[in-house]
Amino acid sequence: MKANLPEKRYYSIGEVAKAFEVNPSLLRYWEKEFKEIQPKKKSSGIRKYTPSDIESIQLVYHLLKEKGMTLEGAKNHLAVAKDSEKSKLVLLQKLEQIKAELTDLKNNL
Repeated sequence: MKANLPEKRYYSIGEVAKAFEVNPSLLRYWEKEFKEIQPKKKSSGIRKYTPSDIESIQLVYHLLKEKGMTLEGAKNHLAVAKDSEKSKLVLLQKLEQIKAELTDLKNNL
């Protein structure tokens, strides 16, 4: 599901709930269950969601509502995805270092 939200820096919980067609209480619950969803909170307790929060909510929504995963299954999926992203980043950094060394060798020939 693609959230139909205008380009903004922050979104209210009502806007996000309406875009995903869920209750605001469900968003607050997901906030407690998934560490990926951490909206900014004012001192008055009002939540402001950033575009990165919206992406996380979109992924959680997809896993839970569209794929039908359980909460634990979605948490495990996100943990594995996060670990694989970290390993991809480390691999990419190593490849860039090797490329720089090879370019340096080529230039010295």
